[in-house]
Amino acid sequence: MSEIHVRQLTAHEEFEEAVRLQQEIWGFAPVDLLPVRLFVVASKIGGHVFGAFDGDRMVAFCLAIPGLKPGGKYYLHSHMLGVLPEYRDRGIGRMLKLEQRKDALARGFDLIEWTFDPLELRNAHFNIERLGVIVRRYVLNQYGTTTSRLHGGLPTDRCVAEWWIRTPWVEATLAGRHPKPPVEERISVPAEIGQLRSTDRRQAREIQREVSERFLDCFARGLTVTGFERSETAGTYLLGPWESA
Repeated sequence: MSEIHVRQLTAHEEFEEAVRLQQEIWGFAPVDLLPVRLFVVASKIGGHVFGAFDGDRMVAFCLAIPGLKPGGKYYLHSHMLGVLPEYRDRGIGRMLKLEQRKDALARGFDLIEWTFDPLELRNAHFNIERLGVIVRRYVLNQYGTTTSRLHGGLPTDRCVAEWWIRTPWVEATLAGRHPKPPVEERISVPAEIGQLRSTDRRQAREIQREVSERFLDCFARGLTVTGFERSETAGTYLLGPWESA
């Protein structure tokens, strides 16, 4: 990865390139694109924008904005991270996340949150097993139906990732020692879900509906996603009790 470098974005021209990458990565119509002005605002109100570069070419970016929870807790919401298809599986997403964490720690944050599609199994594995996020909330159709080809016309149901960046849990995970707490429930998603989104949307929607019901039931009972397993046939979320480390 020596040829890839990450740096903070500040110039309008860089933000414009990030908007162009959105179109290339997700295939969004203009109505669904985050505009340049949002990148500008994020960079000026306590958020941040980072880009990953191969030489002078931007190949990935991430955007975070500050948030405030009920009760007055500040955190960062990592709203978007995208990597060009030909640069995936090269550790660039991890590089961007670690840069986010470094900046957040330096500024006194202890929590970064974002949402992710529970049907995107590789992303789920990365978030949970490589970064150490936990999941305790599930949102139905968070963004409505979008124009992205990656969403396959399905409702945008999302898990909410909580990345408690100062905890021993996250430190151990980043060092390659993800904790293995007791497991009380498992939620499995068939590995062919990605293909079904384009070949059999009706079946994909039925799987999504079943998965949603399982998550909502487990979270209502106070369980937390703390692990993830992959096999040739499925990706499986592992749920159990959670105590902040």
